[in-house]
Amino acid sequence: MNIDEPDCGSAHARAEKYSEMRQDVRNVAIIAHVDHGKTTLVDALLHQSGIFRANQQVAERVMDSFDLERERGITILAKNTAIEYHGTVINIVDTPGHADFGGEVERTLAMVDGVMLLVDASEGPLPQTRFVLQKALSLGLAPIVCINKIDRSDARSNEVLDEVYDLFIDLGANDAQLEFPVVYTNAKAGIALKSLDAQGSDLRPLLDLIVGALPAPGGDPEAPLRFQCNNLDYDDYIGRLAIGRIKQGCIRKGSTLTLCHPEQPDRNVKLTRIYRWHGLERRQCDGAAAGDLVAIAGIEDISIGDTLCDLEHADPLPPIRVDEPTIAMIFGANTGPWAGREGRFVTSRQIRERLVQEQRRNVSLRIDDTDSPEAMQVTGRGELQLAVLIETMRREGYELQVSKPRVVTRDIDGAVHEPMEMLVVDVAEDYVGVVSQLLALRRGKMTKMNPAGSGRSRLEFRIPSRGLIGLRSRFLSETRGTGIINALFDGWAPWQGDIQARINGAMVADREGTATPYSVFHMQERGTLFVAPGTRVYEGMVVGEYSRRSELNVNLCREKKLTNIRAAGRDENVVITPHAEMGLEAALEWIDDDELVEITPKSIRLRKRILKQNKRPSRR
Repeated sequence: MNIDEPDCGSAHARAEKYSEMRQDVRNVAIIAHVDHGKTTLVDALLHQSGIFRANQQVAERVMDSFDLERERGITILAKNTAIEYHGTVINIVDTPGHADFGGEVERTLAMVDGVMLLVDASEGPLPQTRFVLQKALSLGLAPIVCINKIDRSDARSNEVLDEVYDLFIDLGANDAQLEFPVVYTNAKAGIALKSLDAQGSDLRPLLDLIVGALPAPGGDPEAPLRFQCNNLDYDDYIGRLAIGRIKQGCIRKGSTLTLCHPEQPDRNVKLTRIYRWHGLERRQCDGAAAGDLVAIAGIEDISIGDTLCDLEHADPLPPIRVDEPTIAMIFGANTGPWAGREGRFVTSRQIRERLVQEQRRNVSLRIDDTDSPEAMQVTGRGELQLAVLIETMRREGYELQVSKPRVVTRDIDGAVHEPMEMLVVDVAEDYVGVVSQLLALRRGKMTKMNPAGSGRSRLEFRIPSRGLIGLRSRFLSETRGTGIINALFDGWAPWQGDIQARINGAMVADREGTATPYSVFHMQERGTLFVAPGTRVYEGMVVGEYSRRSELNVNLCREKKLTNIRAAGRDENVVITPHAEMGLEAALEWIDDDELVEITPKSIRLRKRILKQNKRPSRR
C-alpha cells in the first residue's frame, strides 16, 4: 500500500483504506526530566531500527543537534524523528524537559496521540516531569511508563513506580490513564525488560509496548482538510517549512489551500513540497492523510498556530495556547564606550528584527516596546529561556545589553499578584537547616519534607518567582555544590512582601585602561574581582564584588612607581588570587537594578547604567 498518494476518491474507499493505513502509524512524545536519559534512549531506538548504515559515523546524543543542547546536556527545541518497526511507522517527538521551554511542549503534545513517561530509577519523578505530564493528561493522551537507568547502584525501581502512581493520582489522571503499562530500560546499553527479573538484549519490548498500548491516530480522511502549524523550520534552498499534524482530510503536493490566521483575513496559498520523516531525514512525498506528521513548503509567511483548510471549507482550529510568561528583561543596543568593536549586528533595528523572528517561532515569548526606541521588553517563561536566547544571539554575532530579570505582576480583584513556583530541593541532611533558612529569606514556605534515601532529603517549597532570581549560585555555595534544585510554575498569589536584594556592593572601575597585576594584587583584599590582570576596563565597568554594602570606585590601572633607590630586601611577591569568572547566567543573577550586562560575541561585561562616576548617586 502506497501511503504517499492517498486515494481521495469515493468516501467508502477512503474510509476503508484509512482504517487499514492508520494502524501502521503511532505518534508518541517522550516526557522526561533533565538528564534522565531521554535523548540516549532515542539514540538507541534509532540505532536498533537500522536507520544508520553499519559504517556510518553518528554523533552521541544525535537528537541534540543544537550546540547549546550538547553543551548544557538538556533538550531545548522539540524535534521529530521516525522509525519503522514491523511495518508500523513510529513518529517520535523529543520534548524539552525544562519548564522554561514550555512553549515547545505545548506545540509538541498537539501532534501526538500518546506519551512515554521516562523516569530515572533512582531519582524518581521530578518537577519538569510533572509539568509536561500534567499537560499530557489534561489533553487525554494515553501514557506508558518507562523506568530508566535500572543499572544504577542506587536504583529503587519499585519505589519509583509507586511514586509515579502517586503522581498520576495527584495530577487527576482518569481510570484509563492510571492503567498505564510499564517497561524497564537501560538506555545506555539499549536494553528493555517487561519485568525486573527478565532477561533482554534489545529494545523490542519497548517497541512492542508502543505499538500495542498506544492508540492509532484518529481523524476522518473524508472530512475537509485541517492542518495546523505546530513548529517552524527553515531550509536554505526551499525556504520556510511548516511542521504539524494533519487533523483530518488529505493533503497533496501542488494543491491550493486556504491559510487561516487568527488576526488576518483568509487567503489562498499553494503547496510546493511535502515531507515525511525517515530517521532524522526528511523525505519528499506526494501526499499524506489524517494522522500523519509532515513538513510542508511553499508558504513563506505561515506562523505557528495557523491552519490550512480546503478552499471551500475554511474552518480553522483553535490557536495554540501557552501559559503566560513570568520573567521580563530589557534588551537594547550596546551603549558602552566600546560598542560595535566585536559584534556584526549592533543596531537596535537589527536586534528588534532578530527578536521578532524569534517570537514567530517561539509562541511563549512576548516583545513589547518601551519608552526608549533603543530598547525592548522581552518576556519569557524563565531566566534559562531568556539566557539561551541571549547566548544564541551572541553566537550569531549580535551585540547587546540587557537588564536585571524581573517578574511580571497582575492586578487581580484590585490586588497585586505575582507568579509563584513549586521548588523541589534535594540535599544532604546536613544542609537541610541552612537551605531552609536561605529560602525563608526569599519568602519560601516549606510544604513537604521526605527522606530521599542515602542520607539525603527532598524538600518542597512554595516561593515567589522573584525569589529564584540569583538563588542558584547561593544555593550551590551553601550546599558545597551537592544540592539539586528544580522549580515549576505554581500559579499566582498576592504579593508576598519585600525580598532582600544583593547584600554586597560593586567595585567599579573609575577610568579606562588595562588592569595591572600590581593594582589587582592590592584590590583583591577589598572583595572578589571579576577581571584578571591584563583585562581592558572602562569607567563605569563593574570589576568585582565589594566586601561591604556600599559601592567602591577603584583604579585597576595603577602601576608601581619605579625609583633609583634600591631596597635592602627584595620586593614583595605579587600573588594573584584567581578571579571569579562571570558567565552569562551568573551575571544576570548578580546584577542589581542600576546595572546592566553587556554581551558581545567575544565578551560578557558588567557595567553601571550611568557610566560617569560624578553622575551616579552614591550607594550607602
